Amino acid sequence: MKNDILTNETHPELRVFRLEMAHPGDVSRLAALLDAGTINASEVAAVIGKTEGNGGVNDFTRGYFTQSLFHLLARHSGTPSQQLQDSIPCILSGGTEGVLSPHYLVFVRTSAAAEAPAGPALALGKALSPVVPAQDIGRWAHVRSVADAVRAAMDDALIEHPGEVAFVQVKCPCVTSARAESAVAAGHSVLTADANRSMAYARAAGAFGVALALGQIEDDAQQEARLLADFSRFCSQASISSGVEVSVNEVVVLGHSRHWHGPLRMACEPMQDALDLSAVMTALGRLGLKPAPQLPPAESARVAGVLVKCEPDRRGHIRGVRHTMLDDIDINAQRHVRGALGGVVASVIGHGQIFVSGGAEHQGPDGGGLIAVIASVGNL
Repeated sequence: MKNDILTNETHPELRVFRLEMAHPGDVSRLAALLDAGTINASEVAAVIGKTEGNGGVNDFTRGYFTQSLFHLLARHSGTPSQQLQDSIPCILSGGTEGVLSPHYLVFVRTSAAAEAPAGPALALGKALSPVVPAQDIGRWAHVRSVADAVRAAMDDALIEHPGEVAFVQVKCPCVTSARAESAVAAGHSVLTADANRSMAYARAAGAFGVALALGQIEDDAQQEARLLADFSRFCSQASISSGVEVSVNEVVVLGHSRHWHGPLRMACEPMQDALDLSAVMTALGRLGLKPAPQLPPAESARVAGVLVKCEPDRRGHIRGVRHTMLDDIDINAQRHVRGALGGVVASVIGHGQIFVSGGAEHQGPDGGGLIAVIASVGNL
């Protein structure tokens, strides 16, 4: 797409479609848009979504949706499904507890219409890294792999400076039992063979990788010891997920570029804790949206997508008051916090189609996370 822009002297425009799903394999809403010609399958650049699975290692809903998505896109584009999977990030997070609703965001890169507002406008770049070996997951080699992919995605988006990056979504692989056994058989050692712990290390490495690409930290392998140890180090633009359904780092960079046109803009704010309503208000306010206390329907309709990262405070308290999320053996702590923060944000936005993902290690302040909002800003 970058070459097309430079050759044809046209400006790209990003369009975002927020679509509901009736079950984890339901892509009927996208199918209808493809059939109607509203979306061209060849212009789909990335998909980010929430499925109703458990969000854990054995969450099959992510793979189920991915299979359905690429089968549909292959049918409409004439490109083999595997080839599409090797070029289009499909980043999914399981868990729609409480009022959260299963949905997905389809990001389409198309040519801007003549009347589209001039840039800088919201831009999207994508990149997929080479396969990450099991022995590298959660280590500094993994950090560097993510950083390389983020830089490639920035180039793809025609984003010229790290300061123009608003938000980076990454899906990292984790170490499964099978991957660990294979690595050991080949004479390697993995950081951990515990899949859940591996997912946490992968998210941490992803956050450090984004920070490295954005020039917020130095490329120093000794910093590997800070992963899941020094939570004073974080990146407020990084949103990282991990899962068994990927073997590479899938990266989507969103930011503002003078080369892009269109009405969409994005605001991203760090959240100090799961009750940080002021961060939600600040992000919305930066886009000209004014909750009072909830967004009026007309303003809520301008919101194309909301993405949130959150973490149960590991110190066991929120604003000095004890919470029990970490001690509940019946419900996983990440499910607790997704449901809680989903209610907080949805009460302001006015609906539950919000991407809320747990596991916010080094992604925003310790015990908190971040909120990112995409909205049409009209003539602002």
